[in-house]
Amino acid sequence: MAMDEKLAELGITLPPVASPVGSYVPVKVTGPLAFVSGMLPLVDGHLKQAGRVGETVTTEEAYGLARICAVNGLAALKNVIGTLDRVKGIAMVHGFVQAAPEYVDVPKVINGASDLLVAIFGEAGRHARFAVGVASLPMNAPVEVAFIVELIA
Repeated sequence: MAMDEKLAELGITLPPVASPVGSYVPVKVTGPLAFVSGMLPLVDGHLKQAGRVGETVTTEEAYGLARICAVNGLAALKNVIGTLDRVKGIAMVHGFVQAAPEYVDVPKVINGASDLLVAIFGEAGRHARFAVGVASLPMNAPVEVAFIVELIA
């Protein structure tokens, strides 16, 4: 099944790619790898929700925000490589959660991105990962997700 069909089956529409908020590119392809920059949970150019997980943002809300980050990353990736059918696999996911000091469920939040990538790409979507809690993120975002993708030549 083509990736566009898979996305439609899952009810996912890739949004327009947001412009970088700094001196970087959203996706850098080098050899067989594509490095997707950190994505925030932006919807229509605006942060869907702000705040710290464990204070003003629940684990469940942050899970959904991590999913939005992954969708935004896939949109940026498709914009650069032309089609998600070129994805051989997801190699690594980097997850950052703006968390309250006592918050310990950071991995559950980043599962929002991981679960989505596996739902889309199946076994090829299984990846290595880190999920860390941080003191702050750009725009007061609760979550930021980046990933590394292996491409079909």
